[in-house]
Amino acid sequence: MYFQIYRDVGLGWRWRLRAGNHRIIADSGESYRNKQDCLAAVSLVKGAANAPIYE
Repeated sequence: MYFQIYRDVGLGWRWRLRAGNHRIIADSGESYRNKQDCLAAVSLVKGAANAPIYE
């Protein structure tokens, strides 16, 4: 798995989480004005591995 960051049509920054076969698993759902904000969001998602799962 890997994260991809990219510029969208409105020139905002977004991220995608891609599987080994390059399919999209998750995305940011919103654009970020600054690249650093986008990277910070990726860090939050990476750090959420221990988050509980509720049904």
